[in-house]
Amino acid sequence: MANISITVACGLYDHMEALSRGYIQPAGIDVTFVGIDSPPEIFARMIKMNAFDISEMSLSSYFNLRAKGNFPFIAIPIFPCRVFRHGYIFVNDKTDIRGPKDLEGKIIGVQQYRQTAAIWIRGILETEYGVNFSNVSWVEGGVNVHRMPDQDMDLLPKQRINIEPTPYGKSINDLLKSGAIAAYLGARIPACFHAHTNVTRLFPNYREIERAYYTRTGIFPIMHTLVIREKLHEEKPWIAENMVNAFEESKRWALQKMRFSGTTRYMVPWLHHELEEVDEMFLDGDPYPNGLEPNREVLETLMQFLIDQGFIENSSIVVDDLFVPIVAWAE
Repeated sequence: MANISITVACGLYDHMEALSRGYIQPAGIDVTFVGIDSPPEIFARMIKMNAFDISEMSLSSYFNLRAKGNFPFIAIPIFPCRVFRHGYIFVNDKTDIRGPKDLEGKIIGVQQYRQTAAIWIRGILETEYGVNFSNVSWVEGGVNVHRMPDQDMDLLPKQRINIEPTPYGKSINDLLKSGAIAAYLGARIPACFHAHTNVTRLFPNYREIERAYYTRTGIFPIMHTLVIREKLHEEKPWIAENMVNAFEESKRWALQKMRFSGTTRYMVPWLHHELEEVDEMFLDGDPYPNGLEPNREVLETLMQFLIDQGFIENSSIVVDDLFVPIVAWAE
């Protein structure tokens, strides 16, 4: 019997390299890997055009859309992108922002209010530092380029949020540098920070704080998951199972290559020192565990943040129902 051909669209992460290059072959499947560096492009092409069989997807958008129903994709418990987020809050140091609570009542920039990174950051600031965002004014737009946000009203909270687009010809970076906004939080680093202007991180010692956060909570924030066309999954549920095995094998390949000590695989001078820290912090030296159970606390925390921030009204949603069951990981 001939293999089934499927398309997989995802960023070219190190743990996807073996799969994208064909070094790893999922049983019974011929994979056409579509590597795209822009996650929003992948998300939009999948949601609007049904362009791929399996694709990377914003985790918050997936939870949000799936909770609202009529979303023709279901998630596979593979998580290609995780980022600690304490280091992605930037402030104009000419303002009076000296700590998290000082963000209250300010004008804050964000690429998209509904962006997963922004949801994680607001949730962490609310739960860890008691920040109240109810009187904050938000400005949405491109971070380092002027681009109006692609706003999907179905993905915004029901309650009234004061959100305005960036002025014509201005980026979030421009506004932060000039002081027109007091702070910015999100997934990108504004260019003015690298230019050593009057923009600083809210948490200059963010790495220390992120380590402490993980040690205390066990949460390494997940940004993206993978989704499969639900109709395809219903017709051939074995595809998800076999692809999970391939994604796991591809990750193991990347970890093995990265740990080769005869040289450094990436242009990180202290790569092997970094790997020692990974071994110290993460179980089995794997910072990217897949599967539902190893990530339950992270997934349920993001779900609670979405509920707390008004994106999802149904507080009885169970994360187990949002992912395809994988027999190999069943309890």
